[in-house]
Amino acid sequence: MKMTFYGHFVAGEDQESIQPLLRHNRAFGVGAILDYGVEEDLSPEEAEHKEMESCTSAAERDGSGTNKRDKQYQAHRAFGDRRSGVISARTYFYANESKCDSHMETFLRCIEASGRVSDDGFIAIKLTALGRPQFLLQFSEVLTKWRRFFHQMAAEQGQAGLAAMDTKLEVAALQESVAKMGIASKAEIEDWFTAETLGVSGTVDLLDWGSLIDSRTKLSKHLVVPNAQTGQLEPLLSRFTEEEELQMTRMLQRMDVLAKKATEVGVRLMVDAEQTYFQPAISRLTLEMQRKFNVEKPLIFNTYQCYLKDAYDNVTLGVELARRECWCFGAKLVRGAYLAQERARAAEIGYEDPINPTYEATNAMYHRCLDYVLEELKHNAKAKVMVASHNEDTVRFTLRRMEELCLHPADHQVYFGQLLGMCDQISFPLGEWGPPWCDGVRFWACTSWPICPFAGQAGYPVYKYVPYGPVMEVLPYLSRRALENSSLMKGARRERQLLWLELLRRLRTGNLFRRPA
Repeated sequence: MKMTFYGHFVAGEDQESIQPLLRHNRAFGVGAILDYGVEEDLSPEEAEHKEMESCTSAAERDGSGTNKRDKQYQAHRAFGDRRSGVISARTYFYANESKCDSHMETFLRCIEASGRVSDDGFIAIKLTALGRPQFLLQFSEVLTKWRRFFHQMAAEQGQAGLAAMDTKLEVAALQESVAKMGIASKAEIEDWFTAETLGVSGTVDLLDWGSLIDSRTKLSKHLVVPNAQTGQLEPLLSRFTEEEELQMTRMLQRMDVLAKKATEVGVRLMVDAEQTYFQPAISRLTLEMQRKFNVEKPLIFNTYQCYLKDAYDNVTLGVELARRECWCFGAKLVRGAYLAQERARAAEIGYEDPINPTYEATNAMYHRCLDYVLEELKHNAKAKVMVASHNEDTVRFTLRRMEELCLHPADHQVYFGQLLGMCDQISFPLGEWGPPWCDGVRFWACTSWPICPFAGQAGYPVYKYVPYGPVMEVLPYLSRRALENSSLMKGARRERQLLWLELLRRLRTGNLFRRPA
């Protein structure tokens, strides 16, 4: 196994055995995003049982809370095994708090291992590894309902269909609408919208609106929203038992421990995106960490899934929040890993498909989000973005826009990321510094990229997503990667063609052995 599939996609068994690969890649200008790839080898039935247990609240188990939850944010047995239809993303299932502590310790060791190799590494973490997913489900529902209520108010003010940052509610009209609904008295509502909390513009945007359910405002316990189906007012937040509140607190504490360790060692944390019924909470908790730890530079990177219909709104809101609160924006842009599962779940359960309708629409969304972030980077030297893509057209688009915006690779504002064992014809040409006479212009201009003889002299910050772990414990992850045969073989044929062309070029030039500059 170590000489075949495992050796191709996995760096090694532990922190020590992966060091030679990390040093080798580093010599060619390619860094690492460490990811401990171990998964429990659960049967579908076992995974389903664990998921249903960990995503169901005490109120739902005793029958008092089930019908009050949106079906999108309820656990559904048919989709209990979150690994189904997912190839490249690792999956955690909640067992108990002790297991979450064990995952945290593993992440801490990853941070230490990354810090030993370089002072600019990343590690990837998943929040479902750090706590009970029930909290993520319920908090995601809260955030979605509150955002939906904002857009309902916007429609009443004739602003339906506008982009998130273009939608601004008139405070006076909003106060009147909320009072008519019986959500709060006029005096209480006036206290919500003060100059101290929302400024003096006379309007409320989605960021202002979101701040009202921030725990710091102490309003969240009293907020209710109208149910679109019944017209009845319902509490925004479900009640948690004492044990559920403790579990929620422990998740936040584990995140804090990891961020403090990363700060100490000089490693950046990349919070992976997950399913849409978890993602609003994951993004919000990541933003809270960014507020605290991204003061001087981006230490925490949020992940934005561009196959989502609301991806552009999510990215623009994140950028604007960082501007207003004066912390450093850090993001990873991906297309997304859960497309088939998300589509099937939405169709089966009966809610709107959150995914863009076509692959072309997702590409357009990715480039739109990326272009917005690159424009921000032009004016904000502390903001950073990871372009996590195997798509050559997307990489070319990024390089072209960087040249147009005068974003130089030496500034290390734009990173590129690919999976270990895939698309080396992108990673290594981007990553290696060449002779001092090569300033990258020939790399940008070369239409034959990625087989350009100057491509290896570009010097862009490039990272490989590096899974590692014992052979038998990484097999569940590898077995799903094996299902990717069609796309994998297509990529392999492309790489084989490029290797032959490169070999012929080296033979013609008499430069058979390539060494890092």
